[in-house]
Amino acid sequence: QVQLVQSGGGLVQAGTSLRLSCAVSGRTFSNYAMGWFRQPPGLGQEFVAGISWSGDNTYYGDSVKGRFTISRDNIHNTVHLQMNSLKPEDSGVYYCAKDRLAFRTVVPTTPSDFGSWGQGTQVTISS
Repeated sequence: QVQLVQSGGGLVQAGTSLRLSCAVSGRTFSNYAMGWFRQPPGLGQEFVAGISWSGDNTYYGDSVKGRFTISRDNIHNTVHLQMNSLKPEDSGVYYCAKDRLAFRTVVPTTPSDFGSWGQGTQVTISS
């Protein structure tokens, strides 16, 4: 059973930065794309960022482009989300997720593309 354990998050002021991390168990981490989603209070899940299995390709939601950066460390089985210039509307519960399919040729962006999820971590941005 794959486990995704998230760390990071918390309460910060607008304009500052946070870094989320997600440690993934198993020996095939490098074969799978990874993604980050978020769920603001009272709203549905929103795609934030994704990275291909190789790390060569990344994709971002429109609301975070230019501010967030997704990266992966295939030696330590970890994916990170660096969030800069944070805004109150970035608040929500953030989830990391692992692709259902190995060696997917495109970066997945919909929740149904992912088969394993982290426990979620709260991010709150005060104005």
